[in-house]
Amino acid sequence: MRANLKNSNMAKTVMKSYSLAEMKDKYIGKKGTKERDQYEYELSMDVLGRMIKTARQQRKLTQEQLGELVGVQKAQISKLESSANSATIDTVLKVFKALKADIHFNVTLEKQYIQLV
Repeated sequence: MRANLKNSNMAKTVMKSYSLAEMKDKYIGKKGTKERDQYEYELSMDVLGRMIKTARQQRKLTQEQLGELVGVQKAQISKLESSANSATIDTVLKVFKALKADIHFNVTLEKQYIQLV
């Protein structure tokens, strides 16, 4: 009987689920706000840094070796891999070139994809 009572109480409890977008809006800020823009930027830079690290490791290069190929110190490669937010586009392009990796940029303006011809 106790199990039946417990099950009937649980059946009455409804848990609302939220999408990731709803959670970001609620806890970080809506798109276009300063806080949300900063979050999205930092997330992008973190992903870029992880991509660089993964590519370097797949090429079986140390940070020092990659730095020599690019013309920067090991410390700069380390910093780039942990967060690319301080890197210039030039440095990022040099890193991917040294890794023999293609990099593609997508630009979207007002929900329209722009393609260079």
